Amino acid sequence: MPDALLKVVVQKREMHTDSIVVLELVDPQGKSLPAFEAGAHIDLHLGDELIRQYSLCGDPADTSVYRLGILKDPDSRGGSIAAHTKLLEGTELMISQPRNLFPLVPEAKRSILIGGGIGITPMISMAHELHHAGGDFDLWYCGRSAQTSGFLDELKNSAFVEQVYTHFTSEHNGQRLDLAKVFQGANDSVHVYVCGPNGFMEWVIEAAKKQGFADTNIHREFFNVELETGGDSFEVYAEQSDVTVTVGENESIADALKAAGVKVQVACEQGTCGTCLCDVSEGIPDHRDVYLTDDEKEDNDQITLCCSRSLSPRLVIDI
Repeated sequence: MPDALLKVVVQKREMHTDSIVVLELVDPQGKSLPAFEAGAHIDLHLGDELIRQYSLCGDPADTSVYRLGILKDPDSRGGSIAAHTKLLEGTELMISQPRNLFPLVPEAKRSILIGGGIGITPMISMAHELHHAGGDFDLWYCGRSAQTSGFLDELKNSAFVEQVYTHFTSEHNGQRLDLAKVFQGANDSVHVYVCGPNGFMEWVIEAAKKQGFADTNIHREFFNVELETGGDSFEVYAEQSDVTVTVGENESIADALKAAGVKVQVACEQGTCGTCLCDVSEGIPDHRDVYLTDDEKEDNDQITLCCSRSLSPRLVIDI
């Protein structure tokens, strides 16, 4: 059973740039909110079936407030625009309890945190947690320019300011950060965490691998992906519901099941959050998500219903 939703109110709203809003959400009665770990996110319920995930960027030690930084995406599917236009101070909304798909590794001797653009948000909570624990870490904030980047003032005034570094391409003649220097001295006890636009993340991940980082020491969180869409139709049997559906060429499994009356919980609709993850009993999934690891995809015993399809004519799933 999913955790119960929480009612919160927007206590504070600040525009850090023309396109980045920072929100503080609190309990309407002033109670403490459920604790969270660095890297966690919450679902914002922004309208009828409009649910989007945003990383918590506050100090995990402070359970009085949840802080979010939200970029107004020009290619928004509705979520970021709704957050910017609807979430004014005093607005009440429902949210999920925090979930963490991007945790810190406790045994890491050193952590390198790299945020690209709005991908800085989970890194801020990680920096807070590592600072409280006395951890060895560097926080790198990359972007096009300081003028289009949020959180700069609070990072300059943070307790861990000496471990914060910025690299804005506008200040370096368009040159990217020298990741070979950032990753110098990599060993099995060092872990890298990255979040940001897809191209940025792929660049960081590839550079980390070239410097000798094992896949297990490279951690990433996607917040927007370009999905491969369409394909041959196939049949899905939902075991628990005893329902069989045919998934059309340009239809998701989730949509086909919902049309047949099967309740499917979805959120990101991009294969990034794992909300719609389901066990597979028979058949071979065509994995199109970024949630499952490569090893998990090879097992072929789970599937994300919002975006993945089938390589076999029939799938049997546990829903």
